[in-house]
Amino acid sequence: MTDRTSATVTGVGFVTSGATGPGRAANAARTAVVWDALADLLARLGAGPLEIVDAGGGTGGAAVPLAELGHRVTVVEPSPDSLAALERRAAERGVTVRGVQGETRDLASLFAPGSADLVLVHNVLEYVDDPAAALRDVVGVTRPGGAVSLLVTNAVAGALHRALAGHITDAAHLLADPEGRWGEGDPMPRRFTRQQLLSLVGEAGLTGESVRGVRVFADVLPGHAWEGDAHAGQHLVELEKAAAEHPELVGIATQLHVIAHREVGDRA
Repeated sequence: MTDRTSATVTGVGFVTSGATGPGRAANAARTAVVWDALADLLARLGAGPLEIVDAGGGTGGAAVPLAELGHRVTVVEPSPDSLAALERRAAERGVTVRGVQGETRDLASLFAPGSADLVLVHNVLEYVDDPAAALRDVVGVTRPGGAVSLLVTNAVAGALHRALAGHITDAAHLLADPEGRWGEGDPMPRRFTRQQLLSLVGEAGLTGESVRGVRVFADVLPGHAWEGDAHAGQHLVELEKAAAEHPELVGIATQLHVIAHREVGDRA
């Protein structure tokens, strides 16, 4: 999630008025699809306050807005610097967010089994040693009937972006690599295809909804596309929302988003 200097949050949706610059408009578009999905999910999970765990939540870009809605949010984050920044951000916003140093493997020792209504796992599975094990740890602290929000980097989009940058051999290597990497110098430890993501969800015992595409256009539009359009930000947000569930366009989105549920009768 991005800082809210680029857009303001009403509920969990972005208002893009004033986001006329290329950077601000693109940032708003990059987050709007995820926040729309979370807004719908929060409404379905109940009036709250909900118990929310943000695994790998960094400096609180998602946690603080959720706390502002009245939910009880805990960020589990390995970086002490990020936790310090989270504390400052929450204080500036006048909310309380619990910050705990740890990783996904520590969740079982930090929370009672089935105690979280919602667990966010955004931009985390790319970096853990074992994504399947990490997701099982997440499921363990999610209550039956609760939900897990997964946001991962898309391997197909990675290949597209390398090709557009002129790195044709890298793009071909990435498509063939089971970890979705283009080579030794790739800073991303892992990327996922849509099928790999859904397989992880199923193997963890979760029921996944359809995969949504995040940042279909925002990361590939040239800068001149914004010139002379005072409403570019809102137009891009609307375009991203329309593209998010378009079957053909989901495949080229920079990120893939799935909201998965733990079955009510699940005693795992």
